[in-house]
Amino acid sequence: MMRIAVKGIGVTGGFGCGVAELAAALEEGVGRVTELTVPSAQGALQLPAYRAETERLEQFAPKRTLRRIDHYSKMGLLGAYLALEDAGLLGSDLSRLGVVVASGYGATATTFAFLDSIIGDGDICASPTHFANSVHNAAAANISIMLGARGPSLTVSQFEMSVPSALLSARQWLVEGRADMVLFGAIDELSDLIGYLQHRRRGPRHPSAISPLAGEESSIIGEGAAFLLLTRNDASPAYCAIDSVETGSIYQGGISLPDDALMLLGADGRKELVARYRAAVPSRSRVACYAPIYGSSPAAAAFDLAAAALILRNGKAYPIAGAAGCDMDGTAVPLETERICSLRLAGSNEYAAVTLSRAGVCLRVSTPTI
Repeated sequence: MMRIAVKGIGVTGGFGCGVAELAAALEEGVGRVTELTVPSAQGALQLPAYRAETERLEQFAPKRTLRRIDHYSKMGLLGAYLALEDAGLLGSDLSRLGVVVASGYGATATTFAFLDSIIGDGDICASPTHFANSVHNAAAANISIMLGARGPSLTVSQFEMSVPSALLSARQWLVEGRADMVLFGAIDELSDLIGYLQHRRRGPRHPSAISPLAGEESSIIGEGAAFLLLTRNDASPAYCAIDSVETGSIYQGGISLPDDALMLLGADGRKELVARYRAAVPSRSRVACYAPIYGSSPAAAAFDLAAAALILRNGKAYPIAGAAGCDMDGTAVPLETERICSLRLAGSNEYAAVTLSRAGVCLRVSTPTI
């Protein structure tokens, strides 16, 4: 079967911007927690959060072009440009490039700004700029237009399962020959809505750091964009290969996971998922969690894939300071396996497992029959 290779990585998030800063954050084991101010009926709420910056986007596109593009699309554009730069393909012919964007919540800040403009000024004076940036496929469209990509364009939203669902679409395009390369990525942004929902869920007390597998709630919301440039596997250099993408629902029994892979868990401090993550991991597996670097969001699943690709390329696994419940502590250690399995759980029964390897094993896709 066809081999799928990861040729480039572009990221921006609470750790910084670019693959080098993500690698540095993995080495140091920490992210940058700042604050998000959220208005409420009780006054301004101060919440810890991981913020992403987009200043580097001006290296790739002029300010004049970007003036009507919102923060959500700017994060996606920056991730896309960085992934192409990392792969050495900036300025090349991208007419056969496809774009797949995953997002759990979409452009919530822009969407609600548009609704506010309707409430405040009426339909006739609603903001056309906010409207244009609030539509579902706006970020993917902006990326395709700015890059000159003429392949298919798609946005996938399935809350916590958005990233693996989008990855299946990206893979299928390559298998069917609809595109020669696919920019696959995820974007989620912070907004008043996301902050308020976090406050309602968490209550007035908020942690200062994420402990992914601890018994108490410690999630901290984050934003950012993570993009991977995917191609059919060939002899050219690549970070790694994607071996399998499995999604499904658990009604009885456990999940079939490789027992010889480093388990990279999507655990992000949400108390309701801790027991499920612990039960799902094979008993002999080593466990890593990197949510303390980029925070809690549906898009974090794509950051996990970017981290896995870096680990496979560099041949060493990284500990995370304060990641209670993980067995990765101390300093970075040699990677003792050829494979990493990125596991994400959601709700009461959803799961997704993506296996990556150094060896470039053929990509397989399976969806369990329920």
